[in-house]
Amino acid sequence: MKYRLLLILLLFLPILTFAQDKGLDEKVNDAFMPVAVWWEGFILTSIPIAGYNLPIVLILLIFGATFFTIYFKFPNITQFGLAINTVRGKYDELDHHGVEKAELNIVDGDLVDTIADESKEGEVSHFQALATAVSGTVGLGNIAGVAVAIALGGPGATFWMIVCGLIGMSTKFVECTLGVKYRDVGEDGTVYGGPMYYLSRGLKEKGFTGLGKVLGVVFAVLCVGASFGGGNAFQSNQAAVQLSTMLNLQGGATGVIIGVILAILVGIVIIGGIKKIASVTEKIVPFMAGVYVLASLVIIFANFQYIGDAFGMIFNGAFTPEAGLGGIVGVIIVGFQRAAFSNEAGAGSAAIAHSAVKTKYPASEGIVALLEPFIDTVVICTMTALVIIFFNMDSGAFEYGNAVNSTVLISETGNYIGGVDLTSMAYDSVIPGFRYILTIAIILFAFSTMISWSYYGLQSWKYLFGRGRKADVVYKILFLLFVVVGAAATLDAVIKFSDAMILALVFPNMIGLLFLFPKVKEELNKYLIDIKGMSK
Repeated sequence: MKYRLLLILLLFLPILTFAQDKGLDEKVNDAFMPVAVWWEGFILTSIPIAGYNLPIVLILLIFGATFFTIYFKFPNITQFGLAINTVRGKYDELDHHGVEKAELNIVDGDLVDTIADESKEGEVSHFQALATAVSGTVGLGNIAGVAVAIALGGPGATFWMIVCGLIGMSTKFVECTLGVKYRDVGEDGTVYGGPMYYLSRGLKEKGFTGLGKVLGVVFAVLCVGASFGGGNAFQSNQAAVQLSTMLNLQGGATGVIIGVILAILVGIVIIGGIKKIASVTEKIVPFMAGVYVLASLVIIFANFQYIGDAFGMIFNGAFTPEAGLGGIVGVIIVGFQRAAFSNEAGAGSAAIAHSAVKTKYPASEGIVALLEPFIDTVVICTMTALVIIFFNMDSGAFEYGNAVNSTVLISETGNYIGGVDLTSMAYDSVIPGFRYILTIAIILFAFSTMISWSYYGLQSWKYLFGRGRKADVVYKILFLLFVVVGAAATLDAVIKFSDAMILALVFPNMIGLLFLFPKVKEELNKYLIDIKGMSK
C-alpha cells in the first residue's frame, strides 16, 4: 500500500513543478477543447423530425424508458414501497433460505450435482451498493448541471428533468437486474459485472453472439471514456472552480495544483477496490446529501409563499417557453440531457456497482436501483431548481436563455459565471456564508463521484485488457491524470466532453436492454413469488 501511495506522489511531482508556468491551465484547455467539441458533435448527431433536429441518443433514451415504464406496469410507482423495504433489509432472510441454485461440478472425476448458495456471491450489501451507485450519480450534475439547465432552458426545463427522472427509474430497474443476473464471480469472490457482461452473455443466450461481443466491447471502451469525463473531469473542474472562487485563488496553474491534490486523495481511496469504495461512500453520501437537502429545505420554506408561483413557472415554461429558448422541443432537450447526465438511467453505469451486491435475486437489486433516479433527479435536482428560481425571482440576477458556453450572464456585473457559482450565489443569498459549507459539500460530491466512477471505469478496463495488476495500475494512473486535466480545463470544454461520454453509453446499453427485458420480467416474478411465500 505505502509503495503505491509513494508512486502516486512521484507521478504528480513533475506536474506540480511544471505548474509554476503561468499559462499551464490555458495550455491544458487549448489541447482538450478540440477533442471535446468534436466528440460532442458526433454523439449528439440529430435527425429532423416535425421541423426539429432531435438528437438520436435522446430519442433512444426516451423511447426505451417510456417502453419499460409501460411494460413493467409503472414500477417507479408500484414497486417503490418494495424498494424501500428491500434497502432496509426486510427481505434479507430470503437470501439465506429458500431456493438454492443447483450446479453440475466435477468431483473426484465424476460429474455430480452440488448446491451453491448464490447469496454468498457478492461483496457489498444492498445499502452499500445503492450508496456507491448514488454517489456516482448524485454529484455536481445536481448542483452545477441544474443551474446550467435552468439558465439555458428556463424554469420549464425542471419539468422535463423530473419526467426524465421518473421514467428513468424503470430503465435503471431493468439494467441493474440484468447486471446481477449476468455477473461473473472470480475464484477469489471478486465480482465483475455491468452492461459489458449482460450484453455479451445475455445476447449470446438469444443467439446473437457476435452482436453481444461487439456491443460489450463498445460499451466498455465508452465507459472508460465516461469515467475520465463525466465521472472525473467534470467533478474535479467544478470542485476546482468553487475552491478557487471561495479562496480567491488566481494564477495560470491554480487548476492544475488543485487537481493534483484531488488526484492524490482519490488515489488513496481507489487503491482499495469496491469494498473500500463502498465503505467510504456509505458514510459520505448520506452526510453530504443530508447537508445539501437540509439547506435546500431551509431556502424553500423561507420562500414558502412563492412555491406556487415557482411551480407555475416550471409547468407553464415546460409547454409555453419564453421567447428565445428554442421552443418546447428545445426545453425538452435541455431538461432530458441534463437529467440523463445527472441520473445516468439508460447509460448502464450504475449496473456495475449494483452487480457487486450480495444476493441470489437479481430483481431485488433492480428494485433497489430504481430509487436512484428518484433521489437524484426528482428530489435533489428539483430542490436545486427551486432554489435557483426563487433566487432569480427575488434578484433578477440573470435572464433565462442568456447562457453561453455553459456559463450564465449575471446582469448586475456583466460577467459570465459557471453553474456551480450560480448555485452558490443562490444559496448564499438566503443563508449568508453558506458558500463555505457548499464548497465542502461540492468537494465531497466530486470526491465520492470520482471514486465510484473509478470503479466503473476499472471494471470496463478489466473487461478489455484482463484482470492483472499491471492493467489496474495503468488505468488508475490515467484516471488520476484526468482529475488534473478536468481541474485545469474550462467548464465548457469539460461539459461538452462529459455530456457526450455519458450519453454515448446509451447506444450499446439500450440496444441490449431492448433485447433482454423479458429476462427481467422472469426475475421479477421469482422475487415477488418468494416474498409472498415468506409472508405466509
